[in-house]
Formats: sequence, structure tokens, C-alpha cells
Amino acid sequence: MTEFEMLVQQTGWSVAEAAKVLGYSEGHVYRWKRGEEVPRDGVINLLRMHIDTHKGAQPEGAFTFIDLFAGIGGLRKAMASAGGRCVYTSEWDAFAQKTYHANFPDNRPIAGDIRDVDAANIPEHDVLVAGFPCQPFSIAGVSKKNALGRLHGFQDETQGTLFFDVLRILMHHRPAAFLLENVKNLKSHDKGRTFNVIRRKLTEELGYTLHTRIIDAANFVPQHRERIVMVGFREKTRFSFDDLVLAGRAGRGMRDVLHPEDGTEVPESHFTVGPDAKVSDKYTLSDKLWQYLQGYAAKHKAAGNGFGFGLVTPDSISRTLSARYYKDGSEILVSRGPGQNPRRLTPRECARLMGYDDSFRIPVSDTQAYKQFGNSVAVPVFAEVARLMRPHILSLTEGQDLRKVG
Repeated sequence: MTEFEMLVQQTGWSVAEAAKVLGYSEGHVYRWKRGEEVPRDGVINLLRMHIDTHKGAQPEGAFTFIDLFAGIGGLRKAMASAGGRCVYTSEWDAFAQKTYHANFPDNRPIAGDIRDVDAANIPEHDVLVAGFPCQPFSIAGVSKKNALGRLHGFQDETQGTLFFDVLRILMHHRPAAFLLENVKNLKSHDKGRTFNVIRRKLTEELGYTLHTRIIDAANFVPQHRERIVMVGFREKTRFSFDDLVLAGRAGRGMRDVLHPEDGTEVPESHFTVGPDAKVSDKYTLSDKLWQYLQGYAAKHKAAGNGFGFGLVTPDSISRTLSARYYKDGSEILVSRGPGQNPRRLTPRECARLMGYDDSFRIPVSDTQAYKQFGNSVAVPVFAEVARLMRPHILSLTEGQDLRKVG
């Protein structure tokens, strides 16, 4: 990565924004990022000045946390909504780092592969937050690995064992609490043996209390998305998932996230166009792809399988948005009426479906954006969990003995 590209990433600017602020063409910016040309010292100095000006913009926070396997920062947004302050971030994917920097420009470097990080080099913190990789435990991930003759779960050496990096950091720092997230299938994977290992390591070996709950994001957004939430405390507290406030699905629908296409929102980049902010035609499925998906669905229906595309209307609750959405969008296709091919969601609609508001910046390609939102947590789910955790975190970090309240 060139120095110029690194500095621009820390500002969170898109190429168009950088060109406008720096007073050069987008072509210049692209060539500087690729290292084909070297920008003048004045350009580098201007970028550094902007970064220095915005240092220290992060509020103090009621408690501190670290964001591991951070993705694009969904868990960070959730914890911040409860008064948390992030003091360390780890995420190995360069494209996810770009989106993270664009939305959290606090100018701290993002650590890469957590396996290469010495726990002693991680700052002290009150809460460890991690959405450790779920592919080794997900239904789709296990099926794929079985088909390829590969190991899964804790036997998957590239991803499954990353949970043990969470353990070594917990062991070293002994934070007051942790918040972990994974797919629903984690609890039943390998006939429950995988989860038993996790439970035993966290409770019997590290001494944390453990609370788990499977929560469907449809209680917060119009998407059926079940995830297991694991909350732990260093000492016993009165925390209980029974205190969760779940609104339910009533009144929720895809209308909450779809572009209205009636001029009531401002057109955004290439997602929507024209005075009415109509969804760009590029998101409409081609005749060839639509015919293929219909044929594929018919074949599996005849065989008694449930595979096929998912068509949504404004009143629908969608299927789970996955990281493979960029391939054909088949799990969530927006109906455009009789006789018209459906369309994919735009990346902005995917962001809304995951609970990100429209201020969330999307500085990457559509393909990368689809992967990132498909891998993200549904932010409102974890904001509610963080709200529930807050008083118990503070009881351990500020000496408030809320454990005996009630």
C-alpha cells in the first residue's frame, strides 16, 4: 500500500471526495493510489493535517472495548450506542478495513491477522467483542466443506481455531465481560460437541459466567436472520437475556429498506439515478439469469427440495442476506411486478437491511459491499444486547454493586 493510499484510507474519503478536497482530477488520485505517480509533498501534508485535525474526536465512553474480527464495524456501532469506546480493532480483510476506516476515522491502525498479534500488545479493555468466523460452523459452510472433503468446526485449521485466539486474549487481559456472535448452527454443530468445548473453555477454564440466546434479527429489521449471542462476565451478575426487549415482526416489511423511487430521497451515486432516485437498471436481472433461477427452483421443487430464489415485496420479511449475495442475489430478489424481471437489492438497501443508517459510507465495489453486509451482524440486535449489558459492565468496572440490586 502506498503512503498516499494509506492516508486517504484513514480520512475515509472516496476517490471523488479526495479529488475534490485536494483539487486534482480523479485520474490523478487513482494513479497516486496505484503508485504509478508520486503526489507532491503538499498533497501528503494536506492529508496529514486533515488526519491530525480529527484526532481525538472519539468520546471518552463509559467503558472500553476491543473489536476483534471486526468486519465493517457492526458490533462496534452496537457497543458504542451503549456508551462504549473502542480502543483496538483487528480485521484481516483489506476491503473490510477500507469500509471500517471510512466510517470510524479515529486514525488508529487496524491490526491484521489476530493470530500474528501478541496479546500483550493489545490495550487493556473492559469488554472483548468478537464475531469470530462462522463458516466452519454454518450449515452452508459445513455442507460445502463436506462436499470438498475438507475439515470443519475446530478441525478447520484456517478459521475454526480462531476461537482459541479469543481465549488467549481473554486469558491474558481478563476483561470484565465479553460479547461473542456466531451462526445459530454453532450450538448444534458436531452433535453439540463444538459448543460444549466453547462453554467449557469459557466457564470451567477461564471462570466466566456464560449466557446464550439465539435471536432473530426479524425482531428489529425485515430479515429472518438467527444468530447465537454469547455474553459472559468475569464475576456473577444479574444479567439475563429474559430482559431483552424484542419488538417482534408486526408491522415490519421490506418497505422499510427499499428505495422509494418517488423522489423523496436524494439519488446516491450509481445505486439510484434521476430526479426520482430510481434504482439503476444494472440491478435488474438479465433474461438469461432470471430464466436460469426459475428453472433451478422448479427442478428442486420437483425433487422435493426447498432450494430456489426468494422473491420479496414491500410487505415481506426477507430470507437471510448472505456473503454470496453478489453471485446472483437469489435469496432476496425484489419483485418489480408481473411480466418484469426482478432486481437485486442495492448495497444501500443491504446496509439498511442490516440496520445501518444512511450515513454509513460504502467506499467499495458492489461485489465487496455485498460480501461485507452479508458477513455483518444486524446492528440493532446487538445494540439491544449492549444496552442490556451496560449496567452489569459498569458494576464490574466502576465498583457499583448492581449484582445485589433487586
